[in-house]
Amino acid sequence: GDVYKRQRGGGAARGAGAREAEAAGGGGGGGGGSSGSLWNAASSLWATAKPRAPDDETVHIFSLASGQLYERFLRIMMLSVVEKSSRKVKFWLIRNFASAGFKAAVPHLAAAKGFEVEFVRYQWPPWLRAQSEKQRIIWGYKILFLDVLFPLSLKKVIYIDADQVVRSDIAELWDLDLKGRAVGMTPFCSHDANPHTTGFRFWAQGYWVDHLRSRPYHISALFVVDLQAFRARAAGDRYRVFYDSLSADPNSLSNLDQDLPNYAQHSVPIASLPEHWLWCETWCGNASKAEARTIDLCNNPLTKEPKIEMAKRIIGQRWIDLDNEARAIEAAFAANASAASARGGGGARAERDEL
Repeated sequence: GDVYKRQRGGGAARGAGAREAEAAGGGGGGGGGSSGSLWNAASSLWATAKPRAPDDETVHIFSLASGQLYERFLRIMMLSVVEKSSRKVKFWLIRNFASAGFKAAVPHLAAAKGFEVEFVRYQWPPWLRAQSEKQRIIWGYKILFLDVLFPLSLKKVIYIDADQVVRSDIAELWDLDLKGRAVGMTPFCSHDANPHTTGFRFWAQGYWVDHLRSRPYHISALFVVDLQAFRARAAGDRYRVFYDSLSADPNSLSNLDQDLPNYAQHSVPIASLPEHWLWCETWCGNASKAEARTIDLCNNPLTKEPKIEMAKRIIGQRWIDLDNEARAIEAAFAANASAASARGGGGARAERDEL
């Protein structure tokens, strides 16, 4: 079968921030009153769509990236997942931020390695306060629309940051019991914390200590969402209400995608995943690295080491091998495309690759 699935379009009202085939990316309109539940609008859209049989044997993974560097990391992450997975894997990627070159090449990577990929596009609703910085817009898309990005037939999804490498079978995380909670995240390393960065643990002091009330502060680089529970409890609407209130203060939500779900724990409880599911050198000690199921290339406030150098040093030869494999597959695709173009006498001008 064709492992590259078409981009799924939408038809719900634009005022509800609908999932659309041609909606523009970016931050959307300004703030203002809510026009109602996004989940209600999206469920109307998906209710009219042809139902798809649930596929409990497929692990569904969501990610997003912007720019050449992070698209390179995303390819590597995808290959690392598929290499270790005992089950079929499907990736759901945000189309809004992807370059033309990435969108053209990824289906060939999927065909070569036997996974599925689907690009989804979503328009930021005009009634939800906009962000102007691209990084914060990306963070918003990562956390604010989990209830409306995917088809209703999708029961669960795992989010994985692009700059992460998976070292074990992702099916183990897929099967993990969230104890009835809609979201599962890994707490920042506490059992084996990096002693050199303890002074940067802002959640262990001041405001966050009072707000969390003994709840852990979780990292958003990897998380699991039980979409059925998330939708049933209107968790997406809750996140957007908290976001719209907190984002009125420009000094709030410094790490939007992470601060928001941690702030909302009293309303949308988080299941704390075992700490071995996410290791990053910035926050974790070396003793726990060997047991790490995934390695994330967290920015280090002390060293500010470039990500490529960090990847080669921390992950080593496996990262280099995965990078080379992705490059080889895409080089073969480019060579075939060039040969086909030469045989056909050229062809249409390619879409501009904006990074």
